[in-house]
Amino acid sequence: MRRTLASLVLLALTMPGLRSGAQVNPYKDGTPGVTGYRSEVLAEVMVQENKFLRLAEAIPAEKYTWRPSADVRSIAEVFLHVSTANYNLYKLVGTPPPSGVDLKELEKSTTDKTKVIATLKDSYAHARKAITAMTDADLEKSFDWFGGKNTERGVLIFIVRHGAEHLGQSIAYARMVGVVPPWTGDFQRPQKPEAKPKQ
Repeated sequence: MRRTLASLVLLALTMPGLRSGAQVNPYKDGTPGVTGYRSEVLAEVMVQENKFLRLAEAIPAEKYTWRPSADVRSIAEVFLHVSTANYNLYKLVGTPPPSGVDLKELEKSTTDKTKVIATLKDSYAHARKAITAMTDADLEKSFDWFGGKNTERGVLIFIVRHGAEHLGQSIAYARMVGVVPPWTGDFQRPQKPEAKPKQ
């Protein structure tokens, strides 16, 4: 067991993606005033944000209208669906969307890559603001939820799960149009050997 654990640690330290920082949470220092469970959720949301934005940048503009079949969302629509959820779901924990954001139309509002990315960025800024505004006491507040009951803690779990689901979908879409997720590319890229110190 001890040997296995040591091997895993050694593997983690020597993986190219981890050495270069590509796979490391870029927000590991956290946000002042956000602690405990909220801090853990915020870190996960920000990792998803980073991956969504890198993937959105990597996919060519002409592929934004691509969809695997006529009855499912296009690449642009998936990104805008995530943006819509970032505004819609955080209403439930006390942070309404900014005025002027039309949640009913947002998902199909544009196929322009620049506008889609800007919308995605703004929605994640809103998500971070919402989590930061919460308190630990808020987590236990309950309310009606699709015919049952839920808490704000439960909503945050749902938000993370929803984001992960559509990140996976977006990765699959990217692969189908010939785009390697950037963080995978970072991992696969050969690393230059470290320079030996001069004698």
